[in-house]
Amino acid sequence: MGRVGRDWTQIYTIYGLEDWHTPIFLLIHAIVFSASSITFLLHFNWICNSYEYFFPSLSFARFAAGFTGSVMALSAVCLFYAAGNMFYSSVALRWDMAQRMLTAVHDWSAVKTVLDVGCSRGILLNAVAMELKKEGSSGRVVGLDRKNTTLSTLRTAAIEGVQEYVTCREGDARRLPFPDNYFDVVVSAGFVHKVGKEFGSKTAAAAAERMRVVGEVVRVLKEGGVGVVWDLVHVPEYVLRLQELKMEDIRVSERVTAFMVNSHIVSFRKPSQHVIGPSEVRLDWRFSNIF
Repeated sequence: MGRVGRDWTQIYTIYGLEDWHTPIFLLIHAIVFSASSITFLLHFNWICNSYEYFFPSLSFARFAAGFTGSVMALSAVCLFYAAGNMFYSSVALRWDMAQRMLTAVHDWSAVKTVLDVGCSRGILLNAVAMELKKEGSSGRVVGLDRKNTTLSTLRTAAIEGVQEYVTCREGDARRLPFPDNYFDVVVSAGFVHKVGKEFGSKTAAAAAERMRVVGEVVRVLKEGGVGVVWDLVHVPEYVLRLQELKMEDIRVSERVTAFMVNSHIVSFRKPSQHVIGPSEVRLDWRFSNIF
């Protein structure tokens, strides 16, 4: 299975939907609001007469009934869009973004060690493994996750035909169980923003936990190695931290809507020696035209 011409139904069949409760919840409410708005349309005159019990003016009653029906219809449209975006973002968009993240590394054939922080079902993990296999590399990719998802992740790797390139470990991204300067490439997709949520996502404590993850990514990356992170909402924080750590060639993609919020890809290179002075941040047009 290659990168080009991948059918989205294949992707959903292999990886499934990790959080199906949210889109189903939104879809049910969208159907309820749609049915309510259709009811208002079909029985508008009767509903107007009912509103007259609350509003003495017939014209005002009709306006109130029409406004209520319009709000229900608009809510249904918004909920259908939200459900669709959640469903698309969970798998198909993750796969698409994984392919775009791969372009941040110019020569995969020279890569020997890769770490995927927060590998989950293995969408990015397997994309990296397929790239290593395609380039004839002898490299390996390690997937790390907080939850015990090893069996399901290895199962998807076997389906993709890259199990010999993949290893899984359970661990905490805030204390990566690897030595300094170990990996040629470190990647992460849709994970870092979840770290520290137990403190509240907008709190200083949560931000500090996310910065610990960024620091750990830099620590385990070899000098001259490349880091690529796709994440939601907090990417500007990561860029500032990478600048503080004197990373080079920091690039930020254009905005992509994922899970109803803003997301970006940020890539960087760990310098081969200590660099004095601020790092430059550039928009990376390789990541443009996401849709």
